[in-house]
Amino acid sequence: GFTDHVALGNEEWNPWEEDEKNELAASQQRYEANLKMIKYARSHLEQTSLRVQIWGKAAIGLYLWQHIFGGHLEPADVTAQWREGSQKAGKTYFSFLTGPSVVPGSFPVEAEHVVLVLNGREEAKVAFATQWLRYAQTLVQTRKIQHVAVVLLGNEQCNNGWIQPYLRRNGGFVNLLFVTYDYAFVNEENIFQWPLGVATYRNFPVVEPSWSMLHDPRSYLCNFLGTVYKNSSRETLMKILKQDGLDKLCWIAAREQWQPQETNESFKNYQDALLHSDLTLCPVGINTECYRIYEACSYGSLPVIEDVMTPGDCGNSSMYHSAPLQLLKTMGAPFIFIKNWNELPAVLEKEKKMSLQERIQRRKKLLEWYQNFKAWMRQKFINTLENSFLPSDKG
Repeated sequence: GFTDHVALGNEEWNPWEEDEKNELAASQQRYEANLKMIKYARSHLEQTSLRVQIWGKAAIGLYLWQHIFGGHLEPADVTAQWREGSQKAGKTYFSFLTGPSVVPGSFPVEAEHVVLVLNGREEAKVAFATQWLRYAQTLVQTRKIQHVAVVLLGNEQCNNGWIQPYLRRNGGFVNLLFVTYDYAFVNEENIFQWPLGVATYRNFPVVEPSWSMLHDPRSYLCNFLGTVYKNSSRETLMKILKQDGLDKLCWIAAREQWQPQETNESFKNYQDALLHSDLTLCPVGINTECYRIYEACSYGSLPVIEDVMTPGDCGNSSMYHSAPLQLLKTMGAPFIFIKNWNELPAVLEKEKKMSLQERIQRRKKLLEWYQNFKAWMRQKFINTLENSFLPSDKG
């Protein structure tokens, strides 16, 4: 059976040292106080006023539910035909449905408000997503539901024009759109940028930080496990690593062709690489944003990101002018951003000189930032739904 949490070896749990314990407790308190403040600010002491059903028809729904919401699913088996979970958050009671058996008309619609999680990455996916939108539209027209929001795994070149006619602002019925990548139409009113997250379609787990993840020396300065496309910056990266013999200090496993399915062995290798290296190299693919960024954060391995715009229609929006990765930059992601892989040798030189204590502090900062980022995205998602779906006279 697949578990939500991955066991990081069968290490003995070191007894907490006193100062570590106090520091952790203090940061935990600060973190909880911040969350409380956000919640109280919106007088979330009222009883539940909203019931929202989330229909997870794309793998990023699992990132939303299990990673950002910290929600559980029954049954735990990832191959189950039907999985569901629920939780109360803010003034809202959320229920989540996912699995191949969740098809239009096959389940009771138990809420007046629906969030549809869809994949719009390529034409075949768009055709499937459109069927769900039409089903939701019928429910709105027959007054079975009142409001619809969409969380969309967008196209990597931001060709998402197909969804525009469905938005209420353009005469459609979709109130809110949360979309991945630097979509130029993000306006923070009805279209919001959403994080890509980890590769849940490959069953990347929710990782709980352990003592050893924070404190153990790591054997490698950096890692890159991935596909090296012809004539891409990844070829340049491999050349630079080999030139200076840096590939001996890093865990490098390059392949020439992308493989959609992991074997147990390749997945374990990848997780081990993240756990045993201080930096994770993130060269651009079709888009600058990739799952690797969030997966590295899960293991306290700092992403080194090639900060360049990829070809296509992604870019600055009316709200943000820091593309690519506007959302992460706006949220103060403590990553290393480089414009060219020629900068890497200098980064690794500096890395060699860092003490273990400095590395531990950096890991703590990264893991704490990522935890806060997910908490912030959850709160923003809930607030946005409540502000849009609740009648304004209720506050």
